[in-house]
Amino acid sequence: MRFRRHLPPLPQGRWTMPNLLEDRSARRWALYVVSAVFAGYLTAYLLVFPAPLLHGHEVVPRVVGLSLTEAASVIRKAGLQIQDGGSEPDPTAPQGFVIWQDPPSGVSAPAGLRVTLVSSDGPPKIPVPDVTGLAGALAQRLIAAAGLTATAVESVQAASQPGITMMTRPPAGSVLASGAPVTVVVSRGAPTIPVPDLLGMSPGDARTRVEVEGLQLGSVTRRRTAGANPGTVIAQTPAAGTLAAPGTVVDIVVARSL
Repeated sequence: MRFRRHLPPLPQGRWTMPNLLEDRSARRWALYVVSAVFAGYLTAYLLVFPAPLLHGHEVVPRVVGLSLTEAASVIRKAGLQIQDGGSEPDPTAPQGFVIWQDPPSGVSAPAGLRVTLVSSDGPPKIPVPDVTGLAGALAQRLIAAAGLTATAVESVQAASQPGITMMTRPPAGSVLASGAPVTVVVSRGAPTIPVPDLLGMSPGDARTRVEVEGLQLGSVTRRRTAGANPGTVIAQTPAAGTLAAPGTVVDIVVARSL
């Protein structure tokens, strides 16, 4: 019985052992060449040129520590875009400077990627503590403990005992930067002492009289005045009879010879 052939006969001598060895050697050398090219590309990609070799990719620049204007310029020059990430308090960075970016610097990014920037809002804001009703010295310590600066103490006439804090400037609850000045205003006491009449007295006698009443002698101004004895008091502030608190300052004007 005979079977019909469906495939043409193989050419004679095509698959001899020498030709088969030559084909294997060619394939091996081709594999070596491809491997060497690929290894060279990886070396250039990872070591020699850190920037991406693929078209359309960029390296995110570092902009932390720059102002927002400078950071925006650097990022746009790199072919990327800006995304506003808002602002946060920072104890060291000035207001308007970049304190955080995403993605971070050195990351490979496609062209046009948005880089989120967070800027500094300056040092944290501190509310002025409520120290009303406390002794002046204690109020100053509490203000300093809050991170603010207690400046010179002022006094006002009030029904409270002398030395008690009446208010602060700025008032309690105001939000200030760290170390900002705060003035403590304390009571001089209730105005219960009548200011004595000092007209016609010498400056020394006037001082003695106001101190006996629990007041203080303030400025002494000299003025040329006709009809007055030189060296005597011709005017005073507050006026005689005015109710004053303990420690109130009384200013006087003394006549000079013409």
